[in-house]
Amino acid sequence: MIKLALPTGDLRRPLAALLERIGLQVEGYGEGSRAYRLPARGQAPLRVRVFRERDIPIQIALGNYDLGICGLHWVEEFLGRYPGEAIVRLGGLPLGEASLFVAAAPGQWGSLRDLAGRWGVRIVSEFPNLAESFALAARLPAYRVIPVWGAAEAYPPEDADLTLVAARDEAALAEMGLVPLHRLLAGRAWVIAHRESLRSKDMGWLLAALASCGLETGGGLSLPPPLALSRVPPAPPAPRQTVRIALPDGHQQRHVLEALAEAGLEFEGYAQGERRPRAPLEDVEAKVVRPQDMPQMVALGAFDLAVTGRDCLLEHLYRFPSSPVEMALDLGRGAFDMSAVVAADLPAATLAEALAFWRSRGKRVVRIASEFVSIADHYARSRHFWRYRVVPTAGASEGFVPEDAELLIEGTETGRTLAENQLKAIDVLFRSTTCVIVGKGAVHGERGELVKALLAKLARGAVAASARM
Repeated sequence: MIKLALPTGDLRRPLAALLERIGLQVEGYGEGSRAYRLPARGQAPLRVRVFRERDIPIQIALGNYDLGICGLHWVEEFLGRYPGEAIVRLGGLPLGEASLFVAAAPGQWGSLRDLAGRWGVRIVSEFPNLAESFALAARLPAYRVIPVWGAAEAYPPEDADLTLVAARDEAALAEMGLVPLHRLLAGRAWVIAHRESLRSKDMGWLLAALASCGLETGGGLSLPPPLALSRVPPAPPAPRQTVRIALPDGHQQRHVLEALAEAGLEFEGYAQGERRPRAPLEDVEAKVVRPQDMPQMVALGAFDLAVTGRDCLLEHLYRFPSSPVEMALDLGRGAFDMSAVVAADLPAATLAEALAFWRSRGKRVVRIASEFVSIADHYARSRHFWRYRVVPTAGASEGFVPEDAELLIEGTETGRTLAENQLKAIDVLFRSTTCVIVGKGAVHGERGELVKALLAKLARGAVAASARM
């Protein structure tokens, strides 16, 4: 049986139409089914699983799946760190065009030449391995790559000098409020295969069908030449009198808007999706970023305080125990359980029973899938798993169990998604809520009084939330 990994997201609809044209029907794929394992009809037995794009190269490299389709930029990002992995690039499909641009805020830099020899250039990106390749090729001295989960376009110019982002073209980049300095990669949706599967499995009918679309060859990175080696010392950081707060986008935004309203704090433009909403207090600046990135940015000193989730804070602290960031206030909103999840038909009601069952079946290594790699690792070590492997995911994690992992560490709220994917929770790691984090010592620094005043206002929303719990 051929195992095929398909992407979720914007590629679903055009890719479903293309697959149907070549005689491969995947039920519910183009319609955005919430299921991750989809029935498929082709010339031979086929198993289809839907992943986030960035997870597909990992699954192909591990040999869990034989063929996969995802953006070329995610393939290059993975191979940039693991060049020896068993991934074969077969070619690009006529859809999903996207480029990787090295970009900056308007007026920040005229061209790459302006960066020649400049020390301490900060590059923010979802593609940290490719950002590293760019910086090394350009010979940037003492550069810093800041990996983020998303919204990399929000960081220049205050919190980054450059960003490496994916966009369809320069017009789409301009809509992000960025100007291009260098096109690092031009690609589209790419077909990739596991090397051993190409050698040992009969996949001729599917490969021929995909090839009939006219697979594009070539691709690859377009690295810049070395810039001039004259050394430009970094300018001293400008003194900052303002307090900077990070607000979350995504599913946490609704809960934070409610807390801000009850606290009497309205950040103009926040509800409308602006990245830099106007603060209601003098000398306070706000920026909207991904909550997963907030602990790192507070620890680096980019923000004085941030509104994120306890799950994001613990993920950061388990990885960096001495990080100078801490929780200052629990807002008590957006609550969910961080749970250990297994297949619904597993004959176990507790973790101890699950471990005993896997041992009795000769399972030598327990595979744990999770977006929260450090939390999953801490959980396995603290529960004394005998041997385990954490499989990092970028989301859509419910589909990993049972074929690609025995255990899932996942946030659960109503349990509906678990039930839809034939899963059940057998343990709760902790209860996560929306919280306010600060840099250690933030309330005692030169901006401490303003930080304390802002925390006092935010606490009004927390008290109101607690009264309803």
